[in-house]
Amino acid sequence: MTPLSEDERRDWLRLARTENVGPVTFDQLIRRFGTAAAALEALPDLARRGGRAIRLADARAVDKELADGAALGARLIAACEADFPQALAALDPPPPVIWARGRIELLHRSGVALVGARVASAAGQRFARGLAADLGRAGQVVVSGMARGIDAAAHEGGLPTGTVAVLAGGVDDIYPPEHAGLYARIVEAGCVVSESEPGRAAVARDFPRRNRIISGLSRAVVVVEAEFRSGSLITARLAAEQGREVLAVPGSPLDPRAKGTNDLIRQGAALCEGVDDVIRALEGLRDLREPDRDRHDGGWGAYPAGDPDDALREAIAALLSPTPVSRDELVRATGAAPALVFAALTELALAGRCELLPGGMVTA
Repeated sequence: MTPLSEDERRDWLRLARTENVGPVTFDQLIRRFGTAAAALEALPDLARRGGRAIRLADARAVDKELADGAALGARLIAACEADFPQALAALDPPPPVIWARGRIELLHRSGVALVGARVASAAGQRFARGLAADLGRAGQVVVSGMARGIDAAAHEGGLPTGTVAVLAGGVDDIYPPEHAGLYARIVEAGCVVSESEPGRAAVARDFPRRNRIISGLSRAVVVVEAEFRSGSLITARLAAEQGREVLAVPGSPLDPRAKGTNDLIRQGAALCEGVDDVIRALEGLRDLREPDRDRHDGGWGAYPAGDPDDALREAIAALLSPTPVSRDELVRATGAAPALVFAALTELALAGRCELLPGGMVTA
């Protein structure tokens, strides 16, 4: 794949930063129009057809983001470029862009995510630190989210051999603040990754996106400690949906921090008592391969979308609810051509009337 020119990179980033353009909508727009520039030109009309005006990302804000990233020594990598991590490119769809700071070559090595409780036990942190060190000696890059507890212990153990921290805010958003020293060491010896623009402080809605990248960069996810309804269990669910191996460390039934991990094992996650369990799980996995498509030159295969009429668009909108439904189900319900249904959904998403989710799901 050919690297983007400066103008193409700017357009790619501007499309990614435009309101209501998430990874799935971005994917559909590039499929339909071939380039980010063509998609940007078409957006206002598409959103109007969907029922609401749209504001394109401000060009000056995009220029500032590029300048801010350059000032940090960070690099913007677009999903269409050869330097985009292969594991992340295998997601359907991948994030349109990531910022990376530090040793970017680590993103191209086999990775294992270690995640768990923020209020972790001393034993859990010791286990995570030791497992990360063992994985590093086995040639694996340790991936985590730089949170308190298990994440921090995993990074500490993985630092000598290579660790990747995925942040919910920008690549310069150090949270929690007491991890400033850890952050500096990861930038020096590892790599920091974010889907968000530099300077952005994380908010609640950013963490599921961060968790998707943590699992996406990894061939396996190990949950060390987790209560029910924790973010670590979300990461484990995303990993399973992405075809990654999920492992969990068993714990005492008397410890609430073992409830989530024990339940994962009950549901079929592999039991992890040490590095040998992880290596065995990795040996059984197929290589992660990017979908056979070229995101830059528009070679996504035939996509004769056409323009859906108002009747079809409103019929689809009426079928949607807060309960996710598959796009294929909407095709069956309407009897319309799939390309027309997908085009109508893109217009509705741009107008803020639906949300396109990974896995071909849609919700109102």
